[in-house]
Amino acid sequence: MSALRAPAVVPARRGDPTPRRAPLRAVQGGAGRRLDAVRAPLQATSGVPFMVLCALVLTGALLGALLLNTQMARGSYEMSGLRKEVGLVAQDVQEVRAELRQAEASLGEQAERLGMSPAAEITMLSAADRAVVPEPTEPTGSTEQP
Repeated sequence: MSALRAPAVVPARRGDPTPRRAPLRAVQGGAGRRLDAVRAPLQATSGVPFMVLCALVLTGALLGALLLNTQMARGSYEMSGLRKEVGLVAQDVQEVRAELRQAEASLGEQAERLGMSPAAEITMLSAADRAVVPEPTEPTGSTEQP
């Protein structure tokens, strides 16, 4: 028996923009073998849009990585500069504190050179009303700790 051909395309209905295919039927071949009919694709689709999309995604990812790396390098340079500046400021603070300690240690000597003498009794004045502030009295029930 010879192979029968089925119509490849069913005529389109009115208002239907795409043609539809007719259902396939099995065809019996000669010598007792069964052959199945395989439908061919309507139209081969182009892979160009997918390739363009992949290229755009890859380009965007590379550009983003480049910009991120550039920003991180710039931030690293700024951070190293600020660390150096903090180190210099810390050195200045240490020098000033050393000078202050030295000035505090020689304060008594400088006062004697200027002709000052230690006060026997210390009094304080209130800046608001310019009155003498009484000395605080110690509580009577205080206990000394060893």
